[in-house]
Order: sequence, then C-alpha cells, then structure tokens
Amino acid sequence: MNKDENNAPIEKLFGSKTRAKLLKLFFSDVNKSYYVREITRVIEEQINSVRRELINLEGIGIVKSETYDNKVYYSANLKSPYAHAFQELFSPHKTATGAVGPAGPRLTNAVEVRRVVRAGNSWEENIKPVKKYLKVLLVLKKFPGQDGIDMLIVGDDRTKKLTRWAEVIEKRQGRPMNYVIMSTDDYLYRRSVRDKFITELLEMEISELYDPEQMVRVDSK
Repeated sequence: MNKDENNAPIEKLFGSKTRAKLLKLFFSDVNKSYYVREITRVIEEQINSVRRELINLEGIGIVKSETYDNKVYYSANLKSPYAHAFQELFSPHKTATGAVGPAGPRLTNAVEVRRVVRAGNSWEENIKPVKKYLKVLLVLKKFPGQDGIDMLIVGDDRTKKLTRWAEVIEKRQGRPMNYVIMSTDDYLYRRSVRDKFITELLEMEISELYDPEQMVRVDSK
C-alpha cells in the first residue's frame, strides 16, 4: 500500500486534505465557530485553499456562516442531511461501542434534579452575567476521571457572550471542562429528531439544572 494512502485515508475519501481538515474541525465540535484566519492557524493550511473549500462547503450546505463584529464566522450546519454522519465520523466523544455521546450512569427511574435558581446556590451567582442570553444550563454529575460532557449550555451566543462566560466558569472551577454550547433552535431541532447525542446526554445523572422555560424534559423509563 502506498505510504500516503495509508497515512491519509480521510483525505483520500474527501479528495482534499484541506476539506478533510475543515470537516474534522467543524464536526468534532459542532458548537464552535471560527473566522478564516483562525481556521488557517488551527488546521495549518494556506488561506486561499481554506477560502476555496469554505465556499464549496457552504455552497452545498454543510457549513454555514454568520457575521459578528465585522468578521465572518463559519460553523457546522446541523440542518444538513449529512451532519449526523459527519458527527459520527469526527466526534471525539465516541464510546467503546462507537456511539456518540458522554459515557456515564443512566437514570432508570424518575429523574431527580436540583434547580440552579435558588437562594444560596453558587450557580445562581455564576449565571447572572448571562441570564438574558441563557435558556438552559445543565451540569452533569460525573465521577473523578470520567470522560464526557460537563456542561450543556443552550442560548443566544451570537455575540460570543456565552462562549466567554464558559471560559470564565472553567477558570473558576480550576480544571478543564468539557462543555457544549448550542443555539436554542439547534437544541429544539435535535430534541425533535431524537438526536442520539442529546438523548444520551439527558439520560445521564444531572447535578444542576437551570431551565426557567422548561425546555429540558427527561422522560422516566
């Protein structure tokens, strides 16, 4: 077998090294967005090649773009019919069986949660700066050393306020945190199609929940 073919099967599959890197970048964390020069630094490819592939991917609806502060940000288009397949291919959160999503204990009876919005709760203070942008904050109960998602954050991140807030929370916790930020529309769409990632996430044990509009509904088994 040719050495290049052995070392780069994904590039061979998609016909372009830059295209493969872009798909991996966007679909390994579908809730992050990047501007062009940031992308070139992350994937270490030439800007002309990156721009050409972004035009192609956006043209067929695999990525989407939005403008904030005079910069164009690109991210995965979760409404693409290929989105789920790319997530399965590129997600870093695969379990041993190949399923995408965090591993952990599952609730078999009625779900028990503690709401964030109550007196004396440190999370109530934490969310004050972003309360008008935040629809759902879900903090998962995890064992030390357990892999998977620590926080699900749902809301309006068009100005990147939730992203910056999550970085502050991570520093306050004094440890790396694995968090996912998604828009309200994306969250509701995923719930409506019983997306595997969301379904498995909501079956895990929840330690803190901020959900004033009752968007999180976890069914008992």
